[in-house]
This record gives sequence, structure tokens and C-alpha cells, in this order.
Amino acid sequence: MSELQQLSPSHLWFFFDKFCQIPRPSKHEAALSQWIQDWAKSQAISVKVDPVGNLILKKPATPGLENRKGVILQAHIDMVPQANADTKHDFTRDPIQAYIDGEWVRARGTTLGADNGIGAAACLAVLADNTVQHGPLEVLLTVDEEAGMGGAFGLQAGWLEGDILLNTDSEQDAEAYMGCAGGVDANIHFQCQREAIPAGMQAFSLQVKGLRGGHSGVNIHQDRGNANKLLSRVLQALPAEQIRLATISGGTLRNAIPREAEAVILVATDRIDAVQQLIVERTKALQLELQEVDSYLQISCLPAAQPANCFSLTDQQRLLQMLLACPNGVIRMSHAIEGVVETSTNLGVIQTNEAGVYIQCLIRSLNDEGRHYVEQMTASLCALAGADCQFDGAYPGWAPDPSSPTLALLRQQHEALFGELPKLMVIHAGLECGLFKAQYPHWDMVSFGPTIQGAHSPDERVHIPAVARFWQLLVAMLAAIPNK
Repeated sequence: MSELQQLSPSHLWFFFDKFCQIPRPSKHEAALSQWIQDWAKSQAISVKVDPVGNLILKKPATPGLENRKGVILQAHIDMVPQANADTKHDFTRDPIQAYIDGEWVRARGTTLGADNGIGAAACLAVLADNTVQHGPLEVLLTVDEEAGMGGAFGLQAGWLEGDILLNTDSEQDAEAYMGCAGGVDANIHFQCQREAIPAGMQAFSLQVKGLRGGHSGVNIHQDRGNANKLLSRVLQALPAEQIRLATISGGTLRNAIPREAEAVILVATDRIDAVQQLIVERTKALQLELQEVDSYLQISCLPAAQPANCFSLTDQQRLLQMLLACPNGVIRMSHAIEGVVETSTNLGVIQTNEAGVYIQCLIRSLNDEGRHYVEQMTASLCALAGADCQFDGAYPGWAPDPSSPTLALLRQQHEALFGELPKLMVIHAGLECGLFKAQYPHWDMVSFGPTIQGAHSPDERVHIPAVARFWQLLVAMLAAIPNK
């Protein structure tokens, strides 16, 4: 038995431990899906797979509770694959190395997958634990949430029968979520002319490392360093006539604040010392700027293999100007809900390819107007820079309903268990609830979960005592669901 399986509640941690052993990055959930199907069949639990790969499991009501309203427990089974640069990990093959660190569970050098693995484990634990009292019960486990909400987009009407959905994808103990942001991806293609490297230039790798990164919705208001923006600032500060840009890359996911970025540059051999000094000066300035939120920022410039060519000087300047001007971070705070971000955008990915440079941003907003504004801002910048910008993957937000009976029930049960009401929240992240409303408009929904910190980064950790409280609340909620 692993150390995780010795934690309580035992059923929940058993399943989460299994999830850690079976690779499950977005779009690679097949092995875990099959394991869940096999487990369900071994327990005589009804299970079916919908056309996009979502799992739907059903369990009859506890005897005597057949007349309760039907409940859907919901989570997604994919995880964000992020690893430190010095960690060799193949997320499609290697298990997550989870371990206990005091009151927390962490992973060695990678994301843990507590987002949303703890919620998915709780859903299966309810099915496995016959002491849990509940009415008619369905479990909906979606796929591809982190890479575009493909499972939620593909969910069809008629597959589920319940009236109440309990989403388990929130990440803060003692909070109840009644709404979330919608979003859209901005896909930018910047075509660049390449030319021979001028004589007398030496290649260097300019690297930005050591940043915290994090969830591009949950952590965006904390002003953490964005490696893509920081790299662009350093490059723009270097004399254009003394350096040439060969490649630039940073970040791997549009919904994660990029922690690392790299550019291969060419420096005139007689200006190497001067350029290195400028980089040292910019590093100190940026470290001072970020010392309260990202105190481990590192910027290095080391010799590199000579590339075959570089960007034309005109395109290099145009690209760096566009990256510097590209909006990033909080655009507007909500005036309706104190302390909640209304609109934001994350410059998440930069990749050099044969045609030029590909850039991806994730725009989030609690309302369509805010999202459209940032879309227009981004599209206008790209037009000025001569880049192509396309938007796709738009998903709706989940409009708050303060009068929700299920939300009121959650608050009552939380107060009865823990002596306090949970804080009502709207999360600046994309929960699947908004998409579910399209096919199941009658569902009354609420989201809650345990404390998870550092989601979407290798710093991810989940609080063990909060998981126990989350389980207590989930069990109490199921027992308290009213009659039809």
C-alpha cells in the first residue's frame, strides 16, 4: 500500500493514487478511462461512454431514498502536464511521483493532477463506499477539459437524468462557487523572413527561468512574472544593431502562466561584453520589480550552437514590438463582486516554426462584452503588426444564481459541519458548468472542492485536511438532497 492510500478518507485517496499511476494528460485519457470502466464493471456499476469519450456511471439510490432529486457528481479526468526544466518526465508514459509533505501532497518536479484528480477520485469513492447515503446518483467524468473543454462541448442532451449537478473542480476550502468566467483562444501566426547570419556574430541562448507560473485564471491577479513577456522586455532592451534573433519560445499551455522562455540570439563578437552587461542590468531591475511575487527569477545568457539563419532585422523588430504590446494579465476587476477578476488575458505560448512564430493567448471574462473587447484589442494589435489572428474554442461563462436552492443547501450543510458559512465566490477560471447549461438548462449547479495551490505548475499541492473536510461536505450534501 502506498503512503497516499494510508490517508483518510481511504476510498478517495485509493482512487487518487491510482490516477497518479496512470498517465492522463489532456487528450491522452484512454488508459485511465479504460481502468475506470473495468473497475465499474467489476463492482456491477453501470457505465457507458458517450461519443466524445465522457464516462457516465450510475448507481441506484440508497434504499428508502429513491424519491430524492437525482444528483450528478462531476469532475474531469485529464490533467495539465507541466514539469520543471530539469525534470525528465513523459506525461504520456510516466506515473506522477506523488508524496506527502507535512499536511500536503505534492509531486516530484511535475504537476500533481489534484486538479481535478481529487474531485474525480471523490466521485468514484462515493460509488465505492456503500455507507454513503444518497438518492439516484450519476457520475459524469469528462475528458479534455484542460485543453479546450472538449468533453463538455461534446456532451449531448438525454444522456443524464438528474436535476442537480455538484461540480468538484474548485480549489479552495470553505468557498462555494456559483459562477465562472468564459474564455476564448487567440491563435496568432506571425510570418517572418529569414536570412543568412551576418559575419562576425556568435550564438547565445538567452533564458528566463525560476518563475512560479500557475493557473492563468486563478493566479492571474497576483502579478506573477510571465516568462514570455519578461524575455521580450530583455530582448527589446538590447541594441537592435548588435543582436539578431534566430528563435524564440516560451510556455507550453495557453492556460498556464509561462515559467520559462528562451531565445537564441546572435551577438556581434565585439559587443558580447557590452550585451552581457546590459542583460545583467536588466535582470537586476526585473528581479527588483518581481521580488515580492517571484523572488527566484533567473536570466542567463550562455553560448549556444550556431543556427542556420536568423530573422530579418525588420521582422525581428516588428515581432518584439508586438510581443511587448500584447496585452497580458488583468484587464478589469469586477465592480459587482469584490475581489474577483472580470477580464484577463494570458500570453501563454510562443513557438518558432518554419513559417515564423506562433503565439497563443487565452482570454477570459465573466461577460461576453469583456471578452469581445480583449479580442478586438488583440486583433487590432495583430493587424498593425502584420500578423494573422484567429479566435477559436470559445466557451461561455456560468452566470451566477445567488437564489440557487443547491447553493443554499451547501451553505447550510457547511455551517452545520464546520460552524461557519462558506464564502460565496465566482471563479475567474473556466469551469464546465456554463457549457452544461446548453444541453441541460434545468440543472441547478454548485461547485466546491478542497484547497489546491499552484495548479497548472510543478508547485501544485493539495491540502490533506481540506480533502477530509471536502469529503465530509460531499457526503452531507448527498444525504440532504430533498425529495423531487
